Amino acid sequence: MAEVHHEITKHANRQHEIVKQFVQLETKREAAIDEAVALCEKGLDFSVNSINQVTEQINELARTTGIVPVRKFVTVEMVKEYVARKQELSKKSI
Repeated sequence: MAEVHHEITKHANRQHEIVKQFVQLETKREAAIDEAVALCEKGLDFSVNSINQVTEQINELARTTGIVPVRKFVTVEMVKEYVARKQELSKKSI
């Protein structure tokens, strides 16, 4: 019986580590998105490469484990559209 408990504990610990890795990657991805948005809002050049590198890591983790969600790749156009909508909403609230 102790052996079953040990295996369940190992499995739970492995899943916890996967979720922890996902949260770390998701935090890194969100920071990269925030940086791209801030640059776009200032009218500066920006890239989505760092966002999509982390996205690829998240999606690989999702493919290999099946317990975390996949994320969409981000395009420059997506960031520009987001910033435009954000600015439009900001104008309407004034």
